[in-house]
Amino acid sequence: MGTIGNKMLVRSFCEAGNRGDMEACLSLIDEDVVWKNMGSTRFSGTFRGKKDLVEKLLDPLFKRLQSGLSSEIELLVAEDDRVVALTSGKAETVDGQPYNNKYCHVIRIQRGRFVEVIEYLDTELVTTVFGR
Repeated sequence: MGTIGNKMLVRSFCEAGNRGDMEACLSLIDEDVVWKNMGSTRFSGTFRGKKDLVEKLLDPLFKRLQSGLSSEIELLVAEDDRVVALTSGKAETVDGQPYNNKYCHVIRIQRGRFVEVIEYLDTELVTTVFGR
């Protein structure tokens, strides 16, 4: 795909998420993805495979949000098979609390799919909003 194609793929992923189109987002994630959320929050850890990612991270997180998470891309940098995405996310919890975080995703792409993602974010905010 090359660096331009990889950046377009990340942009497509964010746009689909902003539309609430989880099917489109998940279609861009490899079945054998390794997704690492840094820190020691309730949503931190290493998720191996799309099924593990959905069951242990995405479903529990999105059940706590009113209508998903909107992301704005601030910067995309690509080299070889990796894209670094700096984004700002906005959401509201089911009890009306704002959850607005900043993210840095290091995404490795192969065959047009995310095969590895390392997510850095404000973990203190995660704990403040969602608890331990």
